[in-house]
Amino acid sequence: MRLFGRVLEPVERLSEILFGLIMALTVTSAVSVATADDMQIRTMLIAALGCNLAWGIIDAGMYLMARLGERGHNALVGRAVRKAPTSEQAHRIIEDELPPVFASIFRPAQLEEIREKISQMPSSRSHPGLTGRDWQGAVGVFALVVAATFPVVIPFAVIDDVRVALRISNVLAVVSLFLCGFLFGKHAGLPPWLTGLVMVVVGVALVAIAIALGG
Repeated sequence: MRLFGRVLEPVERLSEILFGLIMALTVTSAVSVATADDMQIRTMLIAALGCNLAWGIIDAGMYLMARLGERGHNALVGRAVRKAPTSEQAHRIIEDELPPVFASIFRPAQLEEIREKISQMPSSRSHPGLTGRDWQGAVGVFALVVAATFPVVIPFAVIDDVRVALRISNVLAVVSLFLCGFLFGKHAGLPPWLTGLVMVVVGVALVAIAIALGG
């Protein structure tokens, strides 16, 4: 986790854990509804783990696509800055890429310094591609989505009564949603307790909608 922590931002890590929790909770809830008369421990374990393994792979692939798209966009922006006919046009391109809260802070002299540094960048850095760090991030995304399954499936592995295990699993999932929401709020500058409660409500609502639409 320390390795992935250097690659993925805290909000990214928490988002992946939340995604995995909601997926696992959705699967176990959907399976419990579909097999209400004959719920089995093995079915719950295979369904939850199998689903999150599959979605972990998909989410890791989407992470790599996002990184590649981001680098491609940056390469296009760098090319546009270098080809801008005037410094003023280059400055506007740079300003458009800055977060709005920061764009107004930069002065023309600072924008010119950025333009010069972009113009001096070697052409080899203008071609988008994936780095080892990106692949580490993809592995981290996969690991987090799969790891998020365990609070949901552990009760099914240690408790013989599937209905009792399901109730405990749901409680652990809700507690985990709250903790992730609490930490998400702290890192995102939001009220932690309120964010935790909202995350529980949103998570449960998403699960209910998924089950209502067929799981």
